[in-house]
Amino acid sequence: MSLVGNDEGRLTGCFAGLRVLDFSTTIAGPHCARMLADMGAEVIKIESAEGETMRTRPPVRSGCSTAFGQLNVGKKSVVLNLKCAGDIDAVRRLVATADILVENFRPGVMQRLGLSYAALSALNPRLIYCSISGYGQTGPSAELPAYAPVIHAASGYDMAHLAYQPGRNRPDHCGIYHADVVTGTYAFGAVASALYQRERTGQGQHIDCSMLESMLSLTLNEIQWSQFPVAPPSRPTFGPAECRDGYVMIAIASEKTFQNLMGVIGHPEWVQDARFEKYSDRRANWGALMDGVEAWSRRLSVAECLEALNAGGVPSSAYRSVADALADPQIAHRGALAEVEDAAGTFKVVNLPFRMSAAKVGAAPWAAGLGEHTADVLSEVGADAAAPR
Repeated sequence: MSLVGNDEGRLTGCFAGLRVLDFSTTIAGPHCARMLADMGAEVIKIESAEGETMRTRPPVRSGCSTAFGQLNVGKKSVVLNLKCAGDIDAVRRLVATADILVENFRPGVMQRLGLSYAALSALNPRLIYCSISGYGQTGPSAELPAYAPVIHAASGYDMAHLAYQPGRNRPDHCGIYHADVVTGTYAFGAVASALYQRERTGQGQHIDCSMLESMLSLTLNEIQWSQFPVAPPSRPTFGPAECRDGYVMIAIASEKTFQNLMGVIGHPEWVQDARFEKYSDRRANWGALMDGVEAWSRRLSVAECLEALNAGGVPSSAYRSVADALADPQIAHRGALAEVEDAAGTFKVVNLPFRMSAAKVGAAPWAAGLGEHTADVLSEVGADAAAPR
């Protein structure tokens, strides 16, 4: 459900009227540019004749990937050959009309193509040029190839996560690409900040966004523990509590939460127990505390456990699949899913996780076919739309 009610149809996106050139591939850059599109910007995705990598990623229906669609919904598709002088000229014409450029090539590639920030800002001083890379644009690691799983390992994230898995010493396999999504979101925030600054100065700028540093920002405790070692609790603080037919997550993150939980499990006296009364003592005796919690939870089903925890004001959840989460009535209430159409039919994507009272926020209802907008976009800037590519 939108926060703006009946006024929603009359609203525009915060970035309506802005033009974005999206040279990025895979996830981090496309995620950033998708956010810009959802906020109302016109996003022109520049692709090769073969199409962007994600167009072949499953699920694929009748040649159309919904993984690609999810990341590129609402973007126009223009096919250009960046090794062709005529198409580089077309890019330069587009840049003259653009507000933002997003790219995630390995550092140096855009410069070799003649499309560096220095070259393009000379054409358009107001251009905000966002470069996303594994390690940043300069430095000893700048030119190393990197994808999200590599950055998870390089940032210490994987080993930090492993430290919360008792009895294990092999890092997890990677299937969820935190580094891409986090970096794309940071890039979006940086672009929005640069737009605000441009309103005051009239000048664009170059944004250099590092996946490595983005991932480091997730390890809040570990960054401090690396400098000032802290003894770990006797059992990881947040983890599954066993029930009769499954597990629940219980988050004891405040004194009030702790006190409420002790009441729910029938041990209010533990609030004054010397082992648990103070946070430092509770941390040292966390294993004993959670043994007591599980002595209670094992007698109950997951549903019974959650009913008691919710009634007692204790943050908790069942362990759900993504499909379960998408079916949550809260998701429907918020209008969190948008239906999108491509050449193969319809599918659903997740909207941005915020609503605004005076601006439209949401995914466009379409995903473009490869090169669908080449002729229209290039004709608009006086480039040869019929040239071979």
